[in-house]
Amino acid sequence: MPNELLLLIPGLPFLSAAWIVIGFIFGWNRGEKGERETAFVAVTANTLSLLGMLTLAIYDAIAGAPGHVVLFPWLHSGEYYAFVSFTLDKLSLSFGVVIATITLLVTRFSVNYLHREIGFQRFFIVLSLFSCAMLLIVLSGSALLGFIGWEMAGISSYMLIGYAWHRETAAEGATRAFVTNRFGDTGYLFGMFVAFVWLKSTEWDVLLQRHAEMPGLVVGIMAMGFMLAALVKSAQFPFTAWITRALEGPTPSSAVFYGSVMVHVGIYLLLRIEPLLVQAPALQYLLILVGAMTVLYGWLGALVQTDIKSSLMFSTQQQTGLMLVEIGLGWTTFAAVHMMLHAIWRAYQFLHSPSFLQQTGWEPAKPVPAWLRKQKWLYTAALQRFWLVPLENWLLVRPTQALAHEAQNFDSRFIDRLTGTPSHSNMLGTLAEMQAFQQGKLRLESGVGTASGIFGRLMQWVAEQLEWLEDRLLLQKGGGKLGENLRQVGGYLDLIEELLAQPRYLVLLIAVTLAVIL
Repeated sequence: MPNELLLLIPGLPFLSAAWIVIGFIFGWNRGEKGERETAFVAVTANTLSLLGMLTLAIYDAIAGAPGHVVLFPWLHSGEYYAFVSFTLDKLSLSFGVVIATITLLVTRFSVNYLHREIGFQRFFIVLSLFSCAMLLIVLSGSALLGFIGWEMAGISSYMLIGYAWHRETAAEGATRAFVTNRFGDTGYLFGMFVAFVWLKSTEWDVLLQRHAEMPGLVVGIMAMGFMLAALVKSAQFPFTAWITRALEGPTPSSAVFYGSVMVHVGIYLLLRIEPLLVQAPALQYLLILVGAMTVLYGWLGALVQTDIKSSLMFSTQQQTGLMLVEIGLGWTTFAAVHMMLHAIWRAYQFLHSPSFLQQTGWEPAKPVPAWLRKQKWLYTAALQRFWLVPLENWLLVRPTQALAHEAQNFDSRFIDRLTGTPSHSNMLGTLAEMQAFQQGKLRLESGVGTASGIFGRLMQWVAEQLEWLEDRLLLQKGGGKLGENLRQVGGYLDLIEELLAQPRYLVLLIAVTLAVIL
């Protein structure tokens, strides 16, 4: 396969999303009549991406993995450089095939599951963007290119958690997931910053081959940044609260995001930077500790759940916690196989969950084990999910809300007044004045109105002067003073025209003209 065609593997889902957007804007695939075209475009794009991944996997089996493939230069400034490149090794190709397979199955499943939904096209737009993002993360040859996919996956997650945006729980869950993952993104950005400063590049082959040139402490700091992003994205302890609140989206999105694909992206990133972790043993011990705590959290949380999706989510956390322990112990091959098998199995379980109650005959959930009921403090902690939600609110959500509130106040008090943009208070005042005017309680002294901001007040003054000119000179009875002066000038012009029409004055005018010319 030519190198340029490699871009089509993540690019085709992106193009399908763009096509659906264009069709929705111009109206040819809206509503139920547009479902067939939307489904065909999304399923075809994911099918072609899967075929591309299978082609690369077959080539790997026959001739060996190509490794680091540079497509074209992206950035070159002095010693700093970045390429649009892919990493095609056994890890990326195998996990890429798994991702392409799962996203294709979920896309096809969603065609029937979301039939006649109001947001049918919107769902497939976001799902196609997510497919592009995941393939970009797995195949990217640099941390910089992978970060683009990392952020696209985060935005897609936010939009599908809030699919039913009119429900408060969906909007709150989407916001919580978005804020928490942005905290993890700071670690990713910090890791890229350290790589740029020391190695002048973020290409994975440079980071993983030349890290020995860096001091051990710097390598540990860089790896810690990437590790923080991985822990948050895979919802490892203590960053676990957001993922159970992210199940408000449709079941297919829960399957592809949090059951099988995106929740394993953090594990994939840790497998990618495994040479850096080997040089920082303290981080490996930390991974074992965090993984063990995540397993314990997921196990106890699953015992007290009464709905199928939450139970599956806590079970997923147990498995990803085990993967962290395996990576910390150095069992990376075992962890990679575990990751892929678990992704496939969990996708099947999530897609199967809507029919689970029918197949079980609507039996009630199993009671909590007796030993856990006797340990009331532990039982309460499991029910309250170890109070991580209020802790997350205190550390992340409330500071973000306070920052947004302060930014809104700054806009209202300074930016809106400077630009003359109506703020919320100004809009409310304007509505009150309109109501009073309609009721006859307010008399407007000027027809110009009231403006705000420096530029708005300047334009108001100009408008008031023009209004005065019209009112005093033009709009008074009889036309005002200006109208009277204009009538006098018109009378003089009429008299001149009448005189010029007489023969003697006409001959005199011609003689004067000839005299001037000669």
